[in-house]
Amino acid sequence: MKKVLFVCIHNSARSQMAEELLRKHAGDKFIAESAGLEPGILNPIVVKLLKEDEEIDISEKETKSAFDLFKEGKTYNYVITVCDEEASEGCPMFPGVNNKINWSFTDPSSFTGSEEEKLKQTRAVKQTIESHILEFIRNNSN
Repeated sequence: MKKVLFVCIHNSARSQMAEELLRKHAGDKFIAESAGLEPGILNPIVVKLLKEDEEIDISEKETKSAFDLFKEGKTYNYVITVCDEEASEGCPMFPGVNNKINWSFTDPSSFTGSEEEKLKQTRAVKQTIESHILEFIRNNSN
């Protein structure tokens, strides 16, 4: 199975959603992990959204450091950054990675408004991530 690492700044939202959605749609073809450049805490809106929309419970997960995975000598076929391009430049280069891809998604931690408004905006990001995931699976499942 091909190994994929999703990286964002804090491993609190975008990379978590990408990891879980790849696992949901193609867990039989890919091993998915996620990490952050500066691990933070899980975004509660993302935790709620994945549970409500996807029946995926990440409430007990801890955020991980991309640099710790690098130091452990982990290898991946694909490293996909899901933060803005400037932040993705800080991502470590993993040995043996043939494909480094950048998908730029809005950070849900930047959303303002009521919880319902934040859920709606985060759901739109999740849907965009999911469409990227489905296209990635189509193009890389051979």
